[in-house]
Amino acid sequence: MRAKHVYTISVTITALGLAALALPSVATAQSVAAKIEQVRQATMRFKDVKVALAEGYIPAPPGDCVDAAHEGLPAHWGGMGIHYINPKLLKITQTRPRVDGKSTHADFTNPAILLYEPQANGSMKLVGAENLVFMHAWQRAGNHAPPMFAGRIWDTMADNSSTTQDEAHGFEPHHDQHVYFKKMANPNDQMKPFNPNVTCKHHKGGHKAGSPQK
Repeated sequence: MRAKHVYTISVTITALGLAALALPSVATAQSVAAKIEQVRQATMRFKDVKVALAEGYIPAPPGDCVDAAHEGLPAHWGGMGIHYINPKLLKITQTRPRVDGKSTHADFTNPAILLYEPQANGSMKLVGAENLVFMHAWQRAGNHAPPMFAGRIWDTMADNSSTTQDEAHGFEPHHDQHVYFKKMANPNDQMKPFNPNVTCKHHKGGHKAGSPQK
């Protein structure tokens, strides 16, 4: 009987071990923070928005500064800032009525989008980076699930015509992932769509923080 029990325990342990190997790895806070720092380091040259413009980044049409309140969401969620997109990396095919393209670009060391926060003195502060893949292009490339970054599945964005908000922020349906640079107690919070450390209150054009969408 003892031998039988030992065998059963051994098989159970082996099975549990194989099951553990089959599970996707869970990113630790330390590994997430390290990934975000890699992105920050890779984009440091864009602290000067003139460098971004020189390398082909432009304000995403219509150049609004995006915040949660404007989207009808809780104001304490914060903002995203102004999106500076790289049309070449996004493979833009049209900008109206919505921005569309063929991008499957997911490299955060060379992000397709830079996030800037307008400052009181009129300058722009680099606060984060983002990548975006258009859903139809991503699926055509043979992908059946959204991309992942630092253990997090990217957000899926598509406008809902039954609401007054633009859930896709002027873009065709897509998957996107924001990465904000200012450290937070939980680095996973730096990968949410909105960030409480980002504000649009100094934006001179488009909508400002909390203003209703028209």
